[in-house]
Amino acid sequence: MSSTLKIGDREFHSRLILGTGKYPNFDAMVQSFEASGTEMVTVAIRRVNLDDKSGQSLLDYIDRKKYTLLPNTAGCYTAKDAILTCELAREALGTDIVKLEVIGDERTLFPDNEATIEAARVLINKGFTVLPYTIDDPVVCKKLEAIGCAAVMPLAAPIGSGLGIRNPYNIMIIVEHSHVPVIVDAGVGIASDAAVAMELGCDGVLMNTGIAGAKDPVKMAEAMRKAVEAGRLAFEAGRIPKKLYATASSPLTGVIGTAAS
Repeated sequence: MSSTLKIGDREFHSRLILGTGKYPNFDAMVQSFEASGTEMVTVAIRRVNLDDKSGQSLLDYIDRKKYTLLPNTAGCYTAKDAILTCELAREALGTDIVKLEVIGDERTLFPDNEATIEAARVLINKGFTVLPYTIDDPVVCKKLEAIGCAAVMPLAAPIGSGLGIRNPYNIMIIVEHSHVPVIVDAGVGIASDAAVAMELGCDGVLMNTGIAGAKDPVKMAEAMRKAVEAGRLAFEAGRIPKKLYATASSPLTGVIGTAAS
């Protein structure tokens, strides 16, 4: 089993991807990156002023020698807008790896499945490495994989909700049938949520609010790093089967005084 996360032609030792929004300040963001051990961070292209030359913009605080930028299309509600945003990101940032989001509902921020598949197909044909944010639907994930997405990113719960994995059985099915990395995206609130995602067999976790919105983002970033690592180790180790009744930890066979059969 690979100890690294492989996405397209890129390889990462960390399985934790961080967002860049909602931190109290840029210094806290950078310190959280360090504490998390992340090697990839997302940037919402529609919310960043790419022409800001002040030296104080978000991008000025991200060391691109240490972190791979993952531009995302947050705020896009149509396939057309998402495609144009990705093209802008490639032109401005010189990268072809993108996190695709096409939102279908303003209140829940659930993705528009049809528009996501449509945009993904166009972007892949244009040479992009596409990581789509999607509902936790095994069928949609298979369709996205089939058209060439480099990974699938099913939500655990609504964006920013902190509810944790609401449907672990769907996530298990997605993992079982996927031949590309499965990265849980959205809804992780605490370290145990991240550990559960990894224990289910996910290849990685992407989070923002769970860290950035914590009382101490840096400590939470460290906690999330350890949870992801522990969850992955537990998955690789293989859990014991679940049973309805007890099984003795110390077998009675061979114990002095036990009656022979």
